[in-house]
Amino acid sequence: MSTPGNTSQNPAMQDEGPVKRFFRSTEIDVRMLGMIVALILIWCAFDIASGILRGNFGGLLGGSFLTPRNIWTLLVQTSSIAVMSTGMVLLIVMRQIDLSVGSMLSLVAVAGAVLQVFKLGPVLGVGHPAIWLLGVAAVIALGAAIGAFNGWLTAYAKIPAFIVTLGGLIAYSGVAFLLARGETVAPMDKTFEIFGGGIPSSWLGPVGSWGLALLACAGILYAIINGRRQRQRFKFPLRPVWAEVFLASIGSAAVLGVTLVMNSYPWPFKLIENYAKANNVVIPAGVEDKDGTAVCMAAEKVVRCTDGLIYYTGYSMPVLVALAVGLVMTFIATRTLFGRYVYAIGGNPEAAELAGINTKLMIVKVFALMGALVGISAIISSARLNAATNALGLFNELYVIAAAVIGGTSLAGGVGTIYGAMLGALLMQSIISGMSLLNLPTAYQSIVVGVVLVIAVWLDQLYSRRVN
Repeated sequence: MSTPGNTSQNPAMQDEGPVKRFFRSTEIDVRMLGMIVALILIWCAFDIASGILRGNFGGLLGGSFLTPRNIWTLLVQTSSIAVMSTGMVLLIVMRQIDLSVGSMLSLVAVAGAVLQVFKLGPVLGVGHPAIWLLGVAAVIALGAAIGAFNGWLTAYAKIPAFIVTLGGLIAYSGVAFLLARGETVAPMDKTFEIFGGGIPSSWLGPVGSWGLALLACAGILYAIINGRRQRQRFKFPLRPVWAEVFLASIGSAAVLGVTLVMNSYPWPFKLIENYAKANNVVIPAGVEDKDGTAVCMAAEKVVRCTDGLIYYTGYSMPVLVALAVGLVMTFIATRTLFGRYVYAIGGNPEAAELAGINTKLMIVKVFALMGALVGISAIISSARLNAATNALGLFNELYVIAAAVIGGTSLAGGVGTIYGAMLGALLMQSIISGMSLLNLPTAYQSIVVGVVLVIAVWLDQLYSRRVN
């Protein structure tokens, strides 16, 4: 008599090859695995290419891409797009689209900057703790309001989302320009800058990063154990114990590996120098080189005087925000009634409505959620630049849609995952960053991004036909 999870007596599975049996036992998403393999290959290709074209910069394969500095920067750059892609997944799953997210980001970022610089600053005083709190709340609230307006026009006015958001793409950009008067609005509140990840106070540091990593590993272990208990409770087939151990080991190894890389990136020289001066840290006496930079002698080698003062960054605030958003959105999509309604509407809108789901209100809610996520991305982007302009979100809508589609979200609706979209955002940003590292012209970068998007849609169609 066979037991749950015991497949040794299943003739069908006995006839499977070892590879197929492995994937069936571990329940690994083959599509996501393919994306990870593609991501690794892209990273390796850019590292090799940068080493050949620009010389040896110390990367894993001799280039400048696979270095702690570049990987750290890559994750920070991905954060804004990754946050928005989580909302785009739910919209596309519901057979909707939002082409206005880039212009909306510019508008809410400029509005938040104007509020901080010209309204709250003069009234409350520069540096008042309420400035950044009110600024963050206002940006998210405004984004949610604009998103809800898009949703109302789509659901109740019955204007196609494509037309509504295309109009928003044009209109919101114009409003942002008028609000900023065509200028750069800066500087932002000092505390607000923490969300951009560009200052030491926004970095978790090695101790905090390792603590977070251990907590994440504990979370992975708990999720696997709890998942196994739930399967036993409802008498669902169990994964083999070796598969559970394998998944826990791979997940933990990935977390610890990323943390090691994050903790390997030291502070830039200028930041160390400024930090030392601000905190009365003694810098060894030295001489000035021809550029006026203080240098010291160590083992008959000329080095910077601050080489003995090494601080490591660890995880930055934008990455932490993106991870938090990803976890919350995953919970919403998979563990709440709201998420089940989203996928039900995407699978069959007519059946969902007949089942009693208020589809119109759900559309408004998802668009509002998308707007709130745009607000969070606007906070990250403007804080990172310590400024806001009407061009801040230029072309972001294309990157967000591409990230969702590359991550496995079907344009036919009903299918999509949050982690897939975030991984798609990382893949897309890797391509952009790699081409920038190779000094490729912007025109070529745009061509590649467009081609990648078309190929992603084509592969999605092929995959859907194969599954169906």
